[in-house]
Amino acid sequence: MNVAATLSDKAIAIARSRGIARARDFREAGIPPASIARLCEQGQLVRLARGLYQLADAEDIDAAHSLAEAARLAPHGVIALLSALQYHGLTTQLPHTVWICFHHKARIPRTLPFRIETVRASGEAFEAGRMTAEIEGVAVPIYDPAKTIVDCFKYRSRVGLDVAIEALRDGLRRRKATHADLRRYATICRVQNVMRPYLESLS
Repeated sequence: MNVAATLSDKAIAIARSRGIARARDFREAGIPPASIARLCEQGQLVRLARGLYQLADAEDIDAAHSLAEAARLAPHGVIALLSALQYHGLTTQLPHTVWICFHHKARIPRTLPFRIETVRASGEAFEAGRMTAEIEGVAVPIYDPAKTIVDCFKYRSRVGLDVAIEALRDGLRRRKATHADLRRYATICRVQNVMRPYLESLS
């Protein structure tokens, strides 16, 4: 039996099942770094960042998988805005980046295997509305639907007012957010005056 071929097959299987595999995943499976380097040289694996690998012919990273990886690689952030809207089923937008909110003093990772858009917040505006979603066995910090909708109004210059209004309308219609929660978060995020006419029109 060709040992090198067996190790390569095992490494490729791991990369395929994980989507994005870490050096630790290969190491725990008994695959030496030399085998991974050889697969990269052969064009079968792509090194995305230090210790992160993906199949060369892999399709775009699944959105939920990206959120799980973001939680692993940027544990101090909270999934927010368009990425949170998509997770909660409150947008027709398909974000090509992962949106993450960081505390204003937190360090933002420089190298991630996918594009990110970041915003910063502090105090109650950062902590309020945080929940945990379990994705691929990973506890992913993410804002709940009502807080996400309010954040879209707060950062409307980044995501678009039309996106915020669509999310507000869908969130209320599908009962994923209440007027009370929206008003509470709007006060915390200081966008109550911006949101008031839209909330009143949907009462």
